[in-house]
Parts: sequence; structure tokens; C-alpha cells
Amino acid sequence: METFRLIAIIISLAAILAYLNIRYLKLPATIGLMALSLMLSLGMLLAGSALPVTGYLKSVVLKLDFADFLLDFMLGFLLFAGALHTDISRLRQYRGPIITFATVGIMLSTLIVGGIVYFILPLFNLDVPFIHCLLFGALISPTDPIAVLSILKKAGISPTIETQITGESLFNDGIGVVVFLTLYNIASQGIAEVTTKEIALLLVKEVVGGITLGLLLGYIAYQMMKRIDHYPSEVLITIAVVIGGTTLAPIFHFSGALAMVVAGLFIGNKGAREAMSEQTNHYIHMFWEMIDEILNAVLFVLIGLELLVIPFQITYLYIGLAAILIIIIARLLSLIIPSFIFRFKYEFPRSTFIIMTWGGLRGGISIALALSLSSNMHRHLFVLVTYVIVLFSILIQGLTLEKVVKKLTR
Repeated sequence: METFRLIAIIISLAAILAYLNIRYLKLPATIGLMALSLMLSLGMLLAGSALPVTGYLKSVVLKLDFADFLLDFMLGFLLFAGALHTDISRLRQYRGPIITFATVGIMLSTLIVGGIVYFILPLFNLDVPFIHCLLFGALISPTDPIAVLSILKKAGISPTIETQITGESLFNDGIGVVVFLTLYNIASQGIAEVTTKEIALLLVKEVVGGITLGLLLGYIAYQMMKRIDHYPSEVLITIAVVIGGTTLAPIFHFSGALAMVVAGLFIGNKGAREAMSEQTNHYIHMFWEMIDEILNAVLFVLIGLELLVIPFQITYLYIGLAAILIIIIARLLSLIIPSFIFRFKYEFPRSTFIIMTWGGLRGGISIALALSLSSNMHRHLFVLVTYVIVLFSILIQGLTLEKVVKKLTR
């Protein structure tokens, strides 16, 4: 009963704030919900004990394990929905840059962010081990497909750059989670206890296993849907793919995020062309579009409400503001350096890297990973810094992305 009450409160809040945004603010859903839920949290914090609902909402947010809720449940649905609507023929054209940015770019960004943060923290009288700074670099480097995809729809971006950002965002969070978990194991066990071979095997198992699982689930669903023409049952099959995939992946230590991206691409492209009737195709895409909208609303309301329970220190706020610049620089370098090495820069317009840098939004995935840190990994510091970066990313970068795109492409 308590779980049902928790879900009811969150969905009700999401519905009210979504209404207020559409009715009055008229902002893109991600930005509007984030702004309104942030205002709600700030208002309750300022009111304090004068507003009895503040304590109740705090208890609601504390009862929900945000990291597990997002990484183990919501992420699979959101990534599958995003991949289902993605035209793989467009991704195939830029597969080299997409794969490189989602792998080499993520690892490069992790090193750049972790290295710079390690050297600036002593300026704030903080002594943080390098491995913990790398953990922060890993959790903040992936661009969030949930935030990116919803805002790109409004930005009027060119198909080439949209394909780049969309494709990279769909894959790099899965790679980012794998890199984060690898560094987390090293930090937990100690560098001396983890060999290079073990690290390589873990990375390969997570990535290859996740892709293989996604292909297998997509193929099974494709074969089942090919043999029937009953859209309610076929919608149910897609739900089973997501729930089954996100349940199976952790058991075998595969990347569930990558599995859902691959399964979504398979069903949304080969399945749509060869296994679905026109009616089924319509209903499946409409269903997953609705799921995507609802879960996006819930996610960004939760991100705003997390402010109620995040411990605040003014020093951490200053570090967060400094980290914003670090993240932007690291993002730009993680695109330019691989592009220069592999000569990808000759395939894109000159403005591509600036737009991809400013459009590389951070969101719920980074907050969830920060919240999963243990207390001895400087959890409070990195949670608040991550929150500041995500707020800037969604509210400032998200609001100005359309203007940046128009200015650079006119």
C-alpha cells in the first residue's frame, strides 16, 4: 500500500506540474517540469516547518531509492522508447563517429574531468583520492538521452547533427554506466586487488553481453510478431522485452541499457518493416510515445524534488559552478580529439562540435549514479556538484539550445 501511495503522489505531482507548464509556461516538457519542480522544492525549503507538507514530501523522496528506480526500472523503458523511434539507416551512415564518441569520447571525458577535478579540489581544502575523482568523471560524462531527445524535438536542428547527438546519447549512457561500475569496483576493492585483465573482461562482458542480449530479445519478439496480427498482443510483447531484458541483464552482468537500445532499434526498424501491419506499427509507436512522455514527466519531477534531501554546503556549490566549465571543456575535447585522430571532422559542418557540446545535456542518469556512491567516496560532495551541473544543463543549455542552433546554422 505504501508503494502505491508513493507512486500516486509522484504521478499526481507530475500531472499537475505538466498542466501548469503547458497552460502557462509553454516550455519544452523537460525544462518546464524541471523548473516547476525546482521552484516547488525551493518554496517548501524556504517555508520550512510552516508548511507541513514539506516534511511529508521529504519522507516520500527518501523512501524512493532514486538510483535503483531509474537505473533498474525507468532507464530500460526510456531507452527502448527512444531507440524504437530512431531510424537506423540514418545511424548507420554515421556509425563510426557515433561508436567512437560513445566509447573513446566517454573514457576521454572521464579522464579529463577526473584529472582537472582532482587538481582543483585542494584549492577548496578538500583531499579526494584520484579514483573517486575519476568516478565523478565517469558519472557526469554521459549525455542523457532522456533529456537530449525531448529537447532536440524543439530545437530545429539539422538531420546530420540530430543523428549524431541522438545516436551518441542512446549508446554513451550504457558505456558510461559500464565505465562507472568498473571504476566503482576498483574503488571498492582497491586498485591492487583488481587486475587489468579483470577490468578488460568486465568491460567486454557488459558491452558485448548487453548487445547480444538485445539482439536476441529483439529477434525473438520479431519472430513472434511476424506470426500474428493482433496489436494488443504485439504491444504486450514489446513490454515483455523491456521487463524481461532489464531483469535478465543484471543476472548475467550484462549492460541492460545497451540491451534495450539494441532491442528497440531492432524492433523499431526490422520489426516495423517486416513483422508489423500498418495498424500495429501505429499503435506500438503511439503506446511507447505515451510511455516516454509519462516517464519523462515523472523523472524530471523527481530530479527537482531531490533538492529537498540533498545536503547543502556553500563550498560544494562553488565547486559545482566551477565544474560546469570543466564539463563543457571536457565535452568539447572529447569530441574534437577523436574526430581529429579518426578524421571525422571532415564529414560534418563546422558548427557540429559546438552544437554537440552545448546539446550534450546531463540528466537523471548522472544524479542516479552519484546517489549510488558510498559515503566514503565523498557522496555528499559529488551529489551536490552533479545536481548543480544537471540544473545548469537542463535549464540553461536546454533553454538556449534552439538559439545556439539557429545562430550557428543560419
